[in-house]
Amino acid sequence: MVKVIDAVKEKQILSLEIVPPDRGQDIDEIFSTIDELMNFSPSFINVTRHAPEVEYLEIEDQIMKVQKVKRPGNVGLSAAIKNRYNIDVVPHVLCTGMNKFQIEDMLIDFKYLEIENLFVIRGEMENKKALIFEKDGYTHANELVEQISKMNKGIYTYPVDNAKPTDFCIGVAGYPEKHYEALNLNDDLKNLKKKVDAGASYIITQMCFDFDVYKTFVEKAKEMGINVPIIPGIKPLVQAKSMFKIPSAFFVSIPSDFVISMQEARTPKEEFEIGTGYMAKLVEKLLDYKVPGIHLFTMGKGKSTKALLERIFRKR
Repeated sequence: MVKVIDAVKEKQILSLEIVPPDRGQDIDEIFSTIDELMNFSPSFINVTRHAPEVEYLEIEDQIMKVQKVKRPGNVGLSAAIKNRYNIDVVPHVLCTGMNKFQIEDMLIDFKYLEIENLFVIRGEMENKKALIFEKDGYTHANELVEQISKMNKGIYTYPVDNAKPTDFCIGVAGYPEKHYEALNLNDDLKNLKKKVDAGASYIITQMCFDFDVYKTFVEKAKEMGINVPIIPGIKPLVQAKSMFKIPSAFFVSIPSDFVISMQEARTPKEEFEIGTGYMAKLVEKLLDYKVPGIHLFTMGKGKSTKALLERIFRKR
């Protein structure tokens, strides 16, 4: 198995982010999406994990308050993808929904599955409601990174004699336009440095649509003493209606020239072409800047991702 931190030393990597299917659905659509993209030789496939939400369900004439994960299956899907495609997977590990003892059990599952790359985040709610933190759990990603780093040294949460150390490579999230809860970018970079100091080996950014925003973020991170690889996250954007949803959902901005071009499109086909062209130029610029790699948020949909990759590979 190859670790992310080792792979980026050899070449500019391509990683794809997949979301598990909704509860009650199967993984055929996920496999179909990956089938379409394997020709581009991705180095890794990331599998997201979703924060639990509180719901009230009527079960047997009783109203029950339960924690519900909209898209379960992070561990199982990671194993299924790894075995089906013989590719390294990077499951997301969240602070929310489990305490530190349950998290340790899940990490042991990953160890037995020979999954050595992890992406650690606090977790966010889709509707930005209050997050659910467990007693004996964590409220910040750096705390979870520290737990995993201790496991890499053979230090487990439960007392264990002659414990075998794990060998996880830990990635964390960075926010070029700052996390929406941070007071400012400098304050957010201090929090990012805590995650790196706790043992993170690489960073993947929130989706970014502006080269200069990414470049400034990397420069400021280095000034802060953050010297691990920073992989830009890219979301193919090919619909004008999506353009108006993304800023409020992910707290990112979209360059005005891109907005104007998309608004001038007369048909969905023109939107698709303009969006693919703009994103391809952005990726080309990032690759020329010698970024460690490109991380593509597929959202489980392959058409726009495939079109973007075809445009990039055709030029190279």
